[in-house]
Order: sequence, then structure tokens, then C-alpha cells
Amino acid sequence: MTVLGSCLCGGVRFAVAGPLRPVVACHCVQCRKTSGHYVAATSALRDDIRFAADASLRWFRASTTARRGFCGTCGSSLFWAPDTGPRMSIHAGALDGATGLALIGHIFCADKGDYYTLCDDLPQASQNDPELGTQ
Repeated sequence: MTVLGSCLCGGVRFAVAGPLRPVVACHCVQCRKTSGHYVAATSALRDDIRFAADASLRWFRASTTARRGFCGTCGSSLFWAPDTGPRMSIHAGALDGATGLALIGHIFCADKGDYYTLCDDLPQASQNDPELGTQ
């Protein structure tokens, strides 16, 4: 199954031809600053992601180990790409239509904002949790 995605203005459009990981919510400071809240992201193998349009895709080096992809025209936050490994995270809100994905947990909860409460019964990790498959 191929899942399509895009930014708000359509300047970045992509297709994911392989399986997507379930969605994980990240509450780290970088994700909150990037999105204005927290980020809910899935991931896919980089080789399974194809761009139909990427002229406005911009990358910001967010740390010494990863960069973040966004649309330079509309500002949509789209990707988190670690420097190593075969996978790239895709912000779930950038996917078009029904995905069949589900949120499976929260990471970096120690960094979450004080203005919201996590009210579900999903696993919560104070930092990264490799068992949630954060990449």
C-alpha cells in the first residue's frame, strides 16, 4: 500500500511505498519548538520514500545527529532524519487521508510542556524508548 503526504501548500509532496511504523508522540524540547506543541510521527525506510515535488523542501540541522525537514514556503514541519540508520520519521499530520496507523506511546515526557496533560493509557517514557521504535 502506498501512502501519500504533503505540506500545507503542496510544495512538498511525497509517497511512501513501504510499511509505516505506528505513531509515537515526542515531547522533547526540539519537537515542541519545531511544531508549537508535540510531534506525532511515524517512520519509514528512506528507500521507500519518493518525492513528487521537493523544490520547497528545506533542511535544518537540529542537532549533531539529525536534521529536520520542512517546507520553506508554508513552514509545514514534515520530517526528522537521523544522520545514520535506514529510517526517517514522518510527521503523521503530513500524511493524506486515512492511514490505519495508531498512536502507541509517548517519549521524552520529562520535557513535555506544563500546559497539557497526557490523559491516555499509552506507555510514557521520560526520555527515548527504543522499544517504541523512535526512528
